[in-house]
Amino acid sequence: MDGLRLERRDAAGLGDIRPQLLDVYAEVYADRLGEEFHSVARFDERLGWNTEVPGFAAVVGYLDDSPVGYAYGCTLQPGTRWWNGLRTPVAEDATQETGTRTFALSELMVVEKVRGTGAAKLIHDDLLRGRQEERATLLVERGHPKVRARYEAWGYEWFGEVLPFADAPLYDAMMLRLSA
Repeated sequence: MDGLRLERRDAAGLGDIRPQLLDVYAEVYADRLGEEFHSVARFDERLGWNTEVPGFAAVVGYLDDSPVGYAYGCTLQPGTRWWNGLRTPVAEDATQETGTRTFALSELMVVEKVRGTGAAKLIHDDLLRGRQEERATLLVERGHPKVRARYEAWGYEWFGEVLPFADAPLYDAMMLRLSA
């Protein structure tokens, strides 16, 4: 996408742009902000949790000097709660985390004006570039089959059904093999 500038950030580097990231979230989820789970406050809380986990990384996409999208995630640690709401039977070792095995892509979002331009894929690929984990995982709401199809086109495979929080929607966990 012409004019898109990507900037990598670690947890410490989010402080100065966190209000802008919350604004992007509010724009992307404008029609769902009345739902407790999708409120800006709950999102900010989840973002905070992620920044405290080893391996946290973010990529922010800018047009001019305004953020138009971003992605972030962290490396799943032993004892992670990421798989607690997994409803699909999987091999016992499939969810065992070592602190180096799986990168959890927690959020990927772009504002309306850049949807369909390839911006999301550029942000996604930049976030995963150079990761040392063997795989990446993400969650897609079951009610968004087009989003799931997009991730499948990017190489993700369905892993299982997850209810991550009692008040969260039902998600499909997707998995992508990374080549370190």
